[in-house]
Amino acid sequence: MSTIVSTTSTTSSFARNGAEFVGRVLLVVLFLMSGLGKINAYDATTGYMASMGVPGVALPAVIALEVLGAVAIILGFKTRIVAALLAGFTLVTGLVFHNNFADQMQMIMFLKNVSLTGAFLMLVANGAGAFSIDAKSAK
Repeated sequence: MSTIVSTTSTTSSFARNGAEFVGRVLLVVLFLMSGLGKINAYDATTGYMASMGVPGVALPAVIALEVLGAVAIILGFKTRIVAALLAGFTLVTGLVFHNNFADQMQMIMFLKNVSLTGAFLMLVANGAGAFSIDAKSAK
């Protein structure tokens, strides 16, 4: 009977760890694609940012945060710190770029940012899980 419990526990642990990893990937794929897209549409992005009152000189930092932050979350590297940065970034960008709440699509985009902020805060609280560089370096 202890073999069954042990196997079940191991399977459950693997499933949890796998779900944490897949969840991290799914959470940040949007940021990775967005950051890479900003590189390919650099001038258009600086123009859009400027039209919203955000200086275009901030774009390299935005790209770095989105791309490098996404990679760090996927790898589970400095997860709590990076997730905190991405949570703040996501909430601020929602407020700046999706603040026309009379437009239903903008309200939905804002709420998407709020939801993503919540997911990042869960990473801040719980860390990346076992399938991560953070877990390996803690041993």
